[in-house]
Amino acid sequence: MEALYVCCNPAASLRPPLAPPHLSSPLPPVSGRLVAVGASQSSGRRGSVVGSAVSSSSSSSHSNPNIVKSTRVLPYRRRASAYGEEDDDDEEGEDEEEDEEEETDSEYSSDERNAKASKITLSKLRDELDFDVRWFPLIEYLSTFGIKESHIISIYERHMPCLQMNVASAKERLEYLMSVGVKHRDIRKILLRQPQILEYTVENNLKVHVAFLESLGVPDSRIGHIITAAPSLFSYNVEQSLKPTIRYLVEEVGIRRSDVSKVVQLSPQILVQRIENSWNLRLNFLSKELGAPRDSIVKMVRKHPQLLHYSIEDGILPRINFLRSIGMRNSEIVKVLTSLTQVLSLSLEGNLKPKYLYLVNELRNEVKSLTKYPMYLSLSLDQRIRPRHRFLVSLKKAPKGPFPLSSLVPTDESFCQQWAGTSLDKYLAFRQTLLLNDFAKKYERR
Repeated sequence: MEALYVCCNPAASLRPPLAPPHLSSPLPPVSGRLVAVGASQSSGRRGSVVGSAVSSSSSSSHSNPNIVKSTRVLPYRRRASAYGEEDDDDEEGEDEEEDEEEETDSEYSSDERNAKASKITLSKLRDELDFDVRWFPLIEYLSTFGIKESHIISIYERHMPCLQMNVASAKERLEYLMSVGVKHRDIRKILLRQPQILEYTVENNLKVHVAFLESLGVPDSRIGHIITAAPSLFSYNVEQSLKPTIRYLVEEVGIRRSDVSKVVQLSPQILVQRIENSWNLRLNFLSKELGAPRDSIVKMVRKHPQLLHYSIEDGILPRINFLRSIGMRNSEIVKVLTSLTQVLSLSLEGNLKPKYLYLVNELRNEVKSLTKYPMYLSLSLDQRIRPRHRFLVSLKKAPKGPFPLSSLVPTDESFCQQWAGTSLDKYLAFRQTLLLNDFAKKYERR
């Protein structure tokens, strides 16, 4: 079979890299790629053979590699035969084979059935979607992480070149990720979000980025968490993107160098975010809307860096307006948010409003008590607030006036010793009964 070599225009097929959060570097030139295209026909079946002059196992050592995007091959569809009788015979034969398989399937072990299902999936990928059979060893390996047929198709559509990796290279990279703390069950999540990670070499990319996280003071036990939450960080250049982001947090935002590790652990996405825009927008909004001083806003970011991800119109402003609606002044709102910034992440209908109603109706407290005990808003109504209140009431140890919110702060054991004067087991049994009764009432309403 003769092959026709065509030089592809790299400018037309170059996928733009992810935009770095602070400073981008110019892309290195990319050479053209030779693609061999031929056609074959055997046994009445039509197909295509596509080969690449570039080795499929090669990968870029650059942290923001250039990716050549391929054109997706149209799915292969079997043509209907002109001979209706033969088609009917074929269909009957297929039905008989399926019936026979169903009758004997119970004889297979679970491992054999899984292997059989895998072969059927690979056959479908080959026949209907024209997947290259050379990809199948990698696909079978990825299936050990819970990758299914639909996931493979998604990866194919997002970044087909990663399926051209050889199994040994992919295994080396994924095993390295697990060696630094990524959990086996999270590999699937990472691959679906950042399939390019299969192309990043261990020495020139993965280890470099892990070393960067360690240089920030991130403990080894949290490295895997950060990678799982923000796998795209491997596509950002350490020197030209990630380090400038950290420098901006320290020099412009005002985060202390000693707090950088904590900020990154709380919100790994901050490494891959355009931090200048996020910070300036929220700084200006909180300053104008609440009169919040800069130092207070910096404390909010340090305690809860997710603030930089929240929508102003749909997230921050509605919660500020809710606190105003229950009688809080701007200065009190600033105090609450500085102490407990995660209030901005709590649901209005499912969290803040029910807790407020319980505070004033059941605990007989005023709104101003929240400025002294803002953590009340972060406590679980069902697991802590209501059980402790009802338990003290049942023991006749609840005061006649406003219920002391300080009794909600300590641990269960300390609460039993200091406030209830009973054993921990007695309180836990009471709480369990209360939860079951509340659940039964909710079920009856339905």
